[in-house]
Amino acid sequence: MSDERMPALLALEDGSVFRGTSFGAPGEASGEVVFNTSLQGYQEILTDPSYKGQVVCMTYPLIGNYGVNPEDEESDRPWVEAFVVREACRVPSSHRSAEPLGKYLERRGVVGIEGVDTRRLTRILREKGALRGVVSTGKDGADALVDRARKAPSMEGLDLAGLVSRREAAPWTEGHLSAFSSDRRERKGPEYHVAAVDYGVKRNILRNLVDCGFRVTVLPARATAAEVLALRPDGVFLSNGPGDPAAVTYAADCVRGILGKVPVFGICLGHQILAHAYGGRTLKLPFGHHGGNHPVKDLATGKVEVTAQNHGFAAHPDTFRRGDVEQTHVNLNDGTCEGMRHLEVPAFSVQYHPEAAPGPHDSLHLFDRFRDLIAATRG
Repeated sequence: MSDERMPALLALEDGSVFRGTSFGAPGEASGEVVFNTSLQGYQEILTDPSYKGQVVCMTYPLIGNYGVNPEDEESDRPWVEAFVVREACRVPSSHRSAEPLGKYLERRGVVGIEGVDTRRLTRILREKGALRGVVSTGKDGADALVDRARKAPSMEGLDLAGLVSRREAAPWTEGHLSAFSSDRRERKGPEYHVAAVDYGVKRNILRNLVDCGFRVTVLPARATAAEVLALRPDGVFLSNGPGDPAAVTYAADCVRGILGKVPVFGICLGHQILAHAYGGRTLKLPFGHHGGNHPVKDLATGKVEVTAQNHGFAAHPDTFRRGDVEQTHVNLNDGTCEGMRHLEVPAFSVQYHPEAAPGPHDSLHLFDRFRDLIAATRG
């Protein structure tokens, strides 16, 4: 890192200011400030396209202790606007480490700030909700940065899926290759073809689809129903992604044209897009769900799974047409909808992340459920 002692500031729209030092690239970045409660997986968080438009604060006090390596990236670049930690580890200890976290952030152009009282910051966000903020290593003072934070765009109304999605359809053939990946599932039966619509898809979702025995074609976010169905897929997968689901109107239009013609499985933003396609609405959560320790109850079995989550919006089950859609999962922390299924056509979705890299892996079975649904519809 070029200057480990370079001063840095984090300013929030409510006037709160946090002083620290830079441990990534110099510069300035703004976005919606959220906190993540995961103890590990910081590289997966950095490269998750769902974090586009957000400044991420890690609540765990020491980040970077096992370094960074190419295998753990969820996309081809970091998507967070800036990264906030209490203490950044300069000397990682892992045989898998290729470089320290700070050098990775500097090389990839991500502004990072350490030395922040992340407990105080998290408490502010829990009490006031996610706030717009600016992280800067420049010479401007706190008042100027607070003013810029107040002028930053709100997450509500933002369509960010189109910014992070691939531009052309392409096959995906890579399964889990590393010995450190999630447990592999034995492939059985025929190879079904799945069209995966990319609103910001994570690599480990695609790897799980491949490991489940699917042939996968990935399409851009703006793919139409006609373009998806032209591939003659056995199933359609709707991916995670960033931004306000209500703003991704083209995606809901696409899904409406698919429902009833082919089985559908959605995760995260894909779940929210299904809610809009069903005729429902989504709501903005105060500070969202970001972390790897969220309890979710399956209402059919009564089983509770520990899940990984990253979202700032939630489906509003009371807005669905009565008798068409059933809520299947609930968040035990705040009672929000974490899963649903359509009662007339083969379609289901979850708000959380069953691919969960680096973990937990309680919900991996949902990929097999998707395969079973396709097999049942094909007879």
